[in-house]
Amino acid sequence: MFKKILIANRGEIACRVIKTARKMGIQTVAVYSDADANALHVKMADEAIHIGPPPANQSYIVIDKIMDAIRKTGAEAVHPGYGFLSERMDFAAALEKEGVVFVGPPSPAIEAMGDKITSKKLAQEAGVSTVPGYMGLIADADEAVKISGEIGYPVMIKASAGGGGKGMRIAWNAQEAREGFESSKNEAANSFGDDRIFIEKFVTQPRHIEIQVLADKHGNCVYLHERECSIQRRNQKVIEEAPSPFLDEATRKAMGEQACALAKAVGYTSAGTVEFIVDGNRNFYFLEMNTRLQVEHPVTELITGVDLVEQMIRVANGEPLPFKQEDLKIHGWAMESRLYAEDPYRNFLPSIGRLTKYKPPVEGHTVRGGTVRNDTGVFEGGEISMYYDPMIAKLCTWAPTRTEAIEEMRLALDTFEVEGIGHNLPFVAAVMDHPRFTSGNMTTAFIAEEYPEGFQGVTLDAATLRQVVAATAAMNRVSEIRLSRISGTLGNHERKVGDEWVVSLQGEEFAVHVQADPDGSTVTFADGAKLRVASDWTPGKSLAELLIDSAPLVLKVNPIPMGYRIRVRGADLKVHVRTPRAAELAKLMPEKLPPDTSKFLLCPMPGLVVKINVAEGDEVQEGQALATVEAMKMENILRAERKGVVKKVNAAPGASLKVDDVIMEFE
Repeated sequence: MFKKILIANRGEIACRVIKTARKMGIQTVAVYSDADANALHVKMADEAIHIGPPPANQSYIVIDKIMDAIRKTGAEAVHPGYGFLSERMDFAAALEKEGVVFVGPPSPAIEAMGDKITSKKLAQEAGVSTVPGYMGLIADADEAVKISGEIGYPVMIKASAGGGGKGMRIAWNAQEAREGFESSKNEAANSFGDDRIFIEKFVTQPRHIEIQVLADKHGNCVYLHERECSIQRRNQKVIEEAPSPFLDEATRKAMGEQACALAKAVGYTSAGTVEFIVDGNRNFYFLEMNTRLQVEHPVTELITGVDLVEQMIRVANGEPLPFKQEDLKIHGWAMESRLYAEDPYRNFLPSIGRLTKYKPPVEGHTVRGGTVRNDTGVFEGGEISMYYDPMIAKLCTWAPTRTEAIEEMRLALDTFEVEGIGHNLPFVAAVMDHPRFTSGNMTTAFIAEEYPEGFQGVTLDAATLRQVVAATAAMNRVSEIRLSRISGTLGNHERKVGDEWVVSLQGEEFAVHVQADPDGSTVTFADGAKLRVASDWTPGKSLAELLIDSAPLVLKVNPIPMGYRIRVRGADLKVHVRTPRAAELAKLMPEKLPPDTSKFLLCPMPGLVVKINVAEGDEVQEGQALATVEAMKMENILRAERKGVVKKVNAAPGASLKVDDVIMEFE
């Protein structure tokens, strides 16, 4: 077995590989850029080598710098993680020339399958059903528009070397095809150093289901079942699960066998994933093969008990697979929520800055019989950089059934505390409660269809709302009792704590009676309904773990005047708990109106201005592109919300902007 492995990556996947290597008794080497000098993967590794400035194309994807790090440390093997150099044939070839083992497939398989254009041609030759499209190279935007028209809209514009949603756009008309081609080409060049683009028909109402394969150097290949990855935004997966709630055993077997046949056809070894589009009739079409470990591999590990990173290392060391296909059963159900540094209230735009609070749920077995796992590369006090992928963590849960796995995820998300940046926790929590998701009836269009105007927060249902009312009323009583016991107060000024309170939240008011006893509180509503609240919460704790009529409820709690800011199940609520008289007076207070920003184009996230499309004095139309801002390797086109005339342009290409900086003003 290898004595030392270098991980040619960063963030959570580097940490993930280090954990397994440590378990196997293998020393690890981390590489890092200036931006990652204090990163978690650097702290976890046995050694760390600096490889350059923050941009990935000057550090993490510069092969010579990785090779220098290998020579300095004497690493015998390299695990590439995902992204960066993981699917670069020239990197695998450079390692081979140096006599260093690549923990991944052989370079001919990377060449055959890692390139989306080549892999589609090979799949067609092998008789695999593929989505209609143009497999040749596309010279410019004019040709992209012409090809898109011939295929028929909508089309998918994709970077040949792409991954993780980078360099991908859906175009519904010629204008979007032109803009999408240019943005995809730029993103592909910046992220992968390869700006080749191809176009294919976009299949509407599809499911994205992928098969995990594992092959050794002795001719053995198995599939570890499927992952459902249909919950996507901008072609980037947000929630994954294993198995799929849609497949039957016959379809699963057919897809798995086809995936293995394709892998064997190209001499594939190591872990890989064959992605399919599956329609409503369970017809499946080859999409692409990722010749690397997938981001969402933990859900497969949770339902099979197989450590995929360990098997990759053992295969690279020449060992045969320790199991056969018939040994790989599906045990229970697993969910994964990707926690991104993206603000859902600002159309999921990137958010960077310091993690002032980062407290994930406790990993391991839960009292309900499930499991919680959190793969991460960050820590409290660390920085989320503008230079890399916005992922913070991958929160996973396992339980015997899908319903139970979803409930474990709901509670884990409510327990996850993140402050200091915008993040998508409220959104993934909302999806976990969405009836269409819980029914399993989703497609890759789920987010676009269910949140067409973006994410505006969550309105809690009546039952959950009453649980929050009861919880906050009981918590308020705890706070009031504590205040009444402050020592050193004047005589004749004893603080009396009443039983009658008015709780206002989400535009509603609830009059309640709170009766406390040593074991908790009974909260009675005006209609006579009662809820029993038990908790060990004390004022100052930011997390309240309660039982409401014996059902678990977890609230994130921050104090506000006469109440709390409560976050639960994707909702962000201001909850006021007042005496009846205070509630009566509060209704007389005037409401503060937000400032009018309609005459300004504000920068929606921290980023770099790539392009200004208009000049002072120009008349613009609704939907017209005004500027392009880049953050976290993604280009974001900012458009006019209405017709108007540009009065002043305050920013120029190359400018670095903060959230809400004024880019331009209108008359």
